[in-house]
Amino acid sequence: MKKNHNFFLDLAFQIAEKNLGKTKLNPSVGAVVVKNNSVISSAGTSLNGRPHAEYNALKKKFSFKGADLYTTLEPCTHFGLTPPCVNIIIKKKISNVYYASEDPDVRTYKKARKILKMNNINSKLILNKNFNNFYSSYFINKNYKIPYISAKIAISKDFFTINKKSKWITGIESKRITYLLRSQNDCIISTSKTINKDNSLLNSRIDGLNNYKPDLFIIDLNLKLQKNLSLISLANLRKTFLITKIKDKKKINYFKKKGFKIIFIESLNSKNDFKEMFQKLYKLGYRRAFFESGLTFLNILIDYKFLNELYVFQNNINLKKNGCNNSSSKYLKNIKLNKKIKVNLNNDSLYRKEF
Repeated sequence: MKKNHNFFLDLAFQIAEKNLGKTKLNPSVGAVVVKNNSVISSAGTSLNGRPHAEYNALKKKFSFKGADLYTTLEPCTHFGLTPPCVNIIIKKKISNVYYASEDPDVRTYKKARKILKMNNINSKLILNKNFNNFYSSYFINKNYKIPYISAKIAISKDFFTINKKSKWITGIESKRITYLLRSQNDCIISTSKTINKDNSLLNSRIDGLNNYKPDLFIIDLNLKLQKNLSLISLANLRKTFLITKIKDKKKINYFKKKGFKIIFIESLNSKNDFKEMFQKLYKLGYRRAFFESGLTFLNILIDYKFLNELYVFQNNINLKKNGCNNSSSKYLKNIKLNKKIKVNLNNDSLYRKEF
């Protein structure tokens, strides 16, 4: 019977998607175990990164002898806080291992195949075109030691980001997609200017996701965050950081008592300043960051080449005289919005651009 590798790898990736952005230092992996062309077990990487997907799929107490294992990433071969996944694969007498991407971690890269072969287990790398960029964030993390940076922007048909007559450019359906995008990251970055203007909570207000609140970083260089904001009273319910250059003890102590953690930086005026800020986040354990701010910061991220992906929500109405921008829209206008995501947003369209 011919094996349908892509079908089972698609299933594995769909499992991995569920915990994307929620597995801390480890990548989100999906694993599917197949015997006689039927799925007998499946699992993903646990929340916070451990145990790994392969262990979760194979820990069940029934026979896996002769089965095939499909996994989205090369099984790990090194001892960390947990034993390597190749150990349980060998112990459970798996016959074949199919994986869709090699692990860039030097402790594992291209080593699984050798170890499995020594134990009479066949393995094969099978590229999956449906999810060929799934581990882009993981590769960025490993190669550059900074988080993978995503951002979103809402624009009118004529590329305005501000509606003079309404608070919002796009509709409620687009907001719900934004909540979902937030949940796929382990932190959100915004600015005090944006939060002061919108009184944003910056969480995931969808049933099933509303208990997962990505940690929040607020760029507030001059400590201008207003004290009457909704998120002030909620800062102790998740990790909330203020990034500032001001060392005013009275102001700092106020925010600390409210539950904020303080990160001091000297300036944020150059590409190197941004790099150092992102490196600080990486050292704190953050691997996927979702940027929500105005056009000014978005332009900086694009200009300095820190932005990895951008989601553009575009309304189908021209605002004309009712629209304006607080910064140049030249970068947005130069982006080819040709990768449209198929989702019903009524009067809005959603595009995704990779950089």
